[in-house]
Amino acid sequence: MRRLLGLGAVLLLLTACNKNAVPGSDTLDPVVRTDAGDVRGVVHDDHRVFNGIPYAAPPVGDLRWTPPAPVKPWTGERAAIKPGSPCPQVKSAIADLSSDNEDCLFLNLTTPHSASPQNKKPVMVWIHGDGAIGSGDQFDPTRLAVDGDVVVITFNYRLGVFGAFGHPELEDSGTIGLQDQRAVLRWVQRNVAAFGGDPGNVTLFGVSYGATATGAHLMSSLSRGLFHKVIMQSGFTLMDLPAGALYPGIPALPWLGWTTTAGSASQGQALAKQLGCEDLACLRKVPVAKILAVPQVMNIFQAYALGNAQLPADPAQALADGNFAEVPVLAGTTRDEHTTFVAFFRELAGQPVTAAGYPELLRTAFGADAQKVLAEYPLKDYPTPARAWASVITDRMWAQAQLRQNQLLSAKNPLWFYEFADRDAPTDIPFPKGFDPGAWHGGDVGYLFRDAEGAAAMRPDQVALSDTMIAYWTNFAHRGDPNGSGVPEWKRFSTPDTVQSLAPGKIAPVGYSAEHQLEFWRGLGH
Repeated sequence: MRRLLGLGAVLLLLTACNKNAVPGSDTLDPVVRTDAGDVRGVVHDDHRVFNGIPYAAPPVGDLRWTPPAPVKPWTGERAAIKPGSPCPQVKSAIADLSSDNEDCLFLNLTTPHSASPQNKKPVMVWIHGDGAIGSGDQFDPTRLAVDGDVVVITFNYRLGVFGAFGHPELEDSGTIGLQDQRAVLRWVQRNVAAFGGDPGNVTLFGVSYGATATGAHLMSSLSRGLFHKVIMQSGFTLMDLPAGALYPGIPALPWLGWTTTAGSASQGQALAKQLGCEDLACLRKVPVAKILAVPQVMNIFQAYALGNAQLPADPAQALADGNFAEVPVLAGTTRDEHTTFVAFFRELAGQPVTAAGYPELLRTAFGADAQKVLAEYPLKDYPTPARAWASVITDRMWAQAQLRQNQLLSAKNPLWFYEFADRDAPTDIPFPKGFDPGAWHGGDVGYLFRDAEGAAAMRPDQVALSDTMIAYWTNFAHRGDPNGSGVPEWKRFSTPDTVQSLAPGKIAPVGYSAEHQLEFWRGLGH
């Protein structure tokens, strides 16, 4: 999904002699004025791209773990050719990406040729997932922008220990990454009109951790008015964690995506002690590489903290009470969410799910109800023990939480519920050899951010599904409703049977509750 520019292209662009520019396109100016200074992007055959625009000051030195500060204005033209540095992170099993550069608060903007200050287009702001790895430039929004006639913004935000670090000396501990995201939305309000975007029609969308962050902005009064629609792909705003469900040995937790302010601050104190520091002043002088060398430090501080000025103490209560922004919502999951986690945290981690171990996994997660779960999900119904376990947790964790979230949101907001169901979706992460991930967690992302490499890996019916999904998502950005000319009807969510299944050659409502055996889980009270 990454867009790469070689050195030769950069040199050409810096001399304003880009051979990809549109001949005679005098109105498609590669230079746009922002409130901090002029930026020079690239004009391609059917779109413009502006990469590496700073939206906040570098959070270095005394600005480490502080809310994003204003950018220092510059004079002359700033090249917006290459993406800025990713935020500090370490390589993982699913991403060969690392950085120790804190000067990383940059955004990237793609516009169709039709966008101009006189012809403003809807804006889609993408929050990438994971929370410990990633960067905005890993996603190519060209097809969304061109085919959907929208302006798309991707960006970097502080991750892990730099984005969700807590400490007693920090105000609103554990929410810095969330504040970075809000700074992007404020930048959009101030600047996007100059690029041809409509600041009055902004869709905030994200996947996984990014979808959960989108849910955070829905609940946060500080983000009200900065966006007008939301799309949440495989988020876990209301998801708890049965014992052993994600990682072996992890106990049951009330939230997968959140922690408490007190808990975050306590973890921060423990890290400070480990690094030989008594206060924040000392911690801010510790080199990035030394912090990143602490085992699992990026994952320890992945979850945002609840119960502060940024976020409510209880997301479930906030949604039940209607304390969220009144905007249209498009939200859903993939058919086989948990296969990704079983593959990487069990199969590749040397702790595979076996037929002999499957009953013990169920006992750890569900205690006295383990036998009932085993009877409902017998090994004989699945090709491997790993797929059986993945099905159990997909239904219990992901499907149940998603349905509850969408039921609560739809009590006040118009909502469209989907399930991505292409069980043969191309993979761009290294699943174990012979492992069938089905419609895996994140498998839908490549259908929206479809680049040439991704398209080449798709069958024609998968490309057609991708085209339909791009139309649904961008129709929603334009009008707050995914329906439109040339796409199958998608009914607004009202019951578990009004969920749109998205599969090649088969886009139609699905009985979501029956498919994921949610009546069984409700009967258990889990």
